[in-house]
Amino acid sequence: MRILNFGSLNVDYVYSVEYFVRAGETLKVHSRQVLPGGKGLNQSVALARAGADVCHAGCIGPEGAFLRKLLDENGVDTAYLRAIDGMQGHTVIQVDRRGENCILLYGGTNRRIGDSQIDETLSQFGAGDWLVLQNEINGLPRIVDAAHARGMRIVLNPSPYDDGLKSVDFGKLSWLLVNEVEACQCSGSDEPERAWDVLHARYPDLSVLITLGGAGSIAYSVTEEGLDTVRQQAFRADAVDTTAAGDTFTGYFIEGLAGGRPLAECMRRASMASAIAVTRMGAAVSIPNREEVEARLAEL
Repeated sequence: MRILNFGSLNVDYVYSVEYFVRAGETLKVHSRQVLPGGKGLNQSVALARAGADVCHAGCIGPEGAFLRKLLDENGVDTAYLRAIDGMQGHTVIQVDRRGENCILLYGGTNRRIGDSQIDETLSQFGAGDWLVLQNEINGLPRIVDAAHARGMRIVLNPSPYDDGLKSVDFGKLSWLLVNEVEACQCSGSDEPERAWDVLHARYPDLSVLITLGGAGSIAYSVTEEGLDTVRQQAFRADAVDTTAAGDTFTGYFIEGLAGGRPLAECMRRASMASAIAVTRMGAAVSIPNREEVEARLAEL
């Protein structure tokens, strides 16, 4: 069993500000950092630091050499990364005094994935392997269809949500991982937890995880024995930057699922990892390793 993350790699330009800039306003910046990021890269790092054997596929430009290096240093297999010419995908991130963030995303190289790359990459994986996807790359419908045909277990984090996701067959997914806003967007419901009922009616074999910010998270796992529902509280943390909180949760959660951990344990480890990550600035650089997570859990 292997885990393939077919995902984005970004350069994050992070600006610390008092509050988010408003229309027509020029706002002084307290500090600026240039950091590795991208939901794909963040989740691969989280998977690896959680203890998973993970491969990362995607496209990388000349500016992204340090992104490949970071993946390599974390033990992620980068053999499926394709080097191309073009501007590296990147973000402009504002982080305010409360640790909240707002993000502008430029796709760049992440939107240059070709059909041949998809087919060649997926030909190396098969039944029982896991595929992790986000919505920061192109080609999702083809990737999902091809992976499903090969018997892979597919996990989609549909972020950032857009209408292009309507072309993706959610019935071929094993897990959908969403925050409370995305849960409503995917289901059309006004209430995040009502979203489960709507999605389950449409896709009876789909399992769903919904993160609810300070209210914690809830997972609905469809098994042969029936439905397993687990609610997890959020661990308290003094947040300074929430940029990679969701990606950290995702990586730890998937590592737990793929490793056969009980659902409640997957949720607990992911929640603690996320709580640690928000106490640090940056995206990938803020993700804790499994020893730190387990030590913190042992203290409770």
